[in-house]
Amino acid sequence: MNRIPLQREEPPTWDWAYARSLLPDLLEGLWITVQIAVLGMGIALVLGLALAIARRTRLKIISWPVGLVVEFIRSTPLLIQLFVIFYVLPNYGVRWSGFVCGVVGLGIHYACYASEAYRAGIESIARGQWEAATAINLSRRQQWTSVILPQAIPTSLPALGNYLVASFKDAPLASTITVFGVLGTAQSITGRTFRGLEPYTMAGLLFLAVSVPAAILARNLERRYGYERT
Repeated sequence: MNRIPLQREEPPTWDWAYARSLLPDLLEGLWITVQIAVLGMGIALVLGLALAIARRTRLKIISWPVGLVVEFIRSTPLLIQLFVIFYVLPNYGVRWSGFVCGVVGLGIHYACYASEAYRAGIESIARGQWEAATAINLSRRQQWTSVILPQAIPTSLPALGNYLVASFKDAPLASTITVFGVLGTAQSITGRTFRGLEPYTMAGLLFLAVSVPAAILARNLERRYGYERT
């Protein structure tokens, strides 16, 4: 019996015209991804600071539950948290759009990580700083705003900068809850055309185009405020 040799399918070659035609859709998806990441990190920075302060309170009825929630969220995948917010909460009357769910989910997730960065910065402050602030009769609020946080936040900047970059990489998970960012757009194009070289390559380059400037910004902030503290 004669065997007919199988023909090997040649890998696709890069098509510049096709790649340029995809750019508008991918840029639109990138803008959605950037919005989710930036808004989510905005929530994370504020909520994370509140969580860090709450964990340091002497009231166990506050610090223990907050600590348990922080550890639970840090120990579970962001994808599951997005599913809970988008698919489970509507059963209890909380109905948000996919975009809002993505922002809130990312914000809460990284708030728990940011809280640990803040907490490390706060605990790095020498005890004498607290005692000196108490000795000059500063209120508790003044101690935090005028003495502790101006020293603790610069110490936390390296970790917070890393979380900012990581948030850009996690934001595409919102595609699982009907929000098509740059990666979701690339997947959709590939599913329609069965050609993934250009969409995925360009999606990766666009991620690089926003992640590198974010990393540079975080590094510059670290240098600037680290210098002012010394």
